[in-house]
Parts: sequence; structure tokens; C-alpha cells
Amino acid sequence: MIENKKKPNPIDIHVGSRIRLRRTMLGMSQEKLGESLGITFQQIQKYEKGTNRVGASRLQNISSILNVPVSFFFEDAPGDQASGAGMAEASSSNYVVDFLSSSEGLQLNRAFVKITDPKVRRRLVELVKTLAAEADAE
Repeated sequence: MIENKKKPNPIDIHVGSRIRLRRTMLGMSQEKLGESLGITFQQIQKYEKGTNRVGASRLQNISSILNVPVSFFFEDAPGDQASGAGMAEASSSNYVVDFLSSSEGLQLNRAFVKITDPKVRRRLVELVKTLAAEADAE
């Protein structure tokens, strides 16, 4: 029996995951993004999974709503050799995406951006560095 289902394109999956990443970073629901675009949250789910391809004009609208350039959705895309960046830089940005995709990373990011005092921010960064150094020493 021949399988008739077409697998999603890796670029569509990547763009969808970047839409989800940015949406969750902003604390926006699929429903809210869908309402802003005049589509259902189910359609947003399909975009985020890569099941449905996002058209150019829709991607432009999404980038405007999520307040990022369209290029954001293609950063670190599979087969993207044009950047000329070294592997270390690519793995570094993947680490950031992985961190922000985690529940803890998202919570930390949301809380951190609410801190307006630069001194408090610096002290918090120093605290985290100290805790990490202590964990490495064990």
C-alpha cells in the first residue's frame, strides 16, 4: 500500500517552530494570534507543526503582530549555509532557542524582562553565574 500522506517540509516545520517560540516568549495564546490574523487557533496549530505552509503575506502579518522581522522565522533553518557563521555560533543560537523553549527558560525570561533596574539585573546575572559555578565545582 502506498502512503499518500506527504511529510511536512523541514523549512515549514522550522518556520512553525519559530512562530511558536516567539508567540510563547510574548505570552500570547494561539487563540489571540489567530484572532489577530482573522483565522482559527487550529490553523495556528497547523502552522506551528509545519502541517500547513505559511504564505508570504500571512508570514509578514505574523512578523508584524509578533514584533520581529520576517528573517527571524528563518534563522538557523535547515540547509541554511548562507550565513557564513561558524558552527559554534549556530550551536550557541540553538542553545538559546532550546532554553527559551523550555518552561523554566520561558519563565525566567518573562520575569527578567519585567525587572527595569539595571543594577538589579546585573546582580541577578551574577547570582546565576555564582550558582552555576558552585554546581560545576560539586
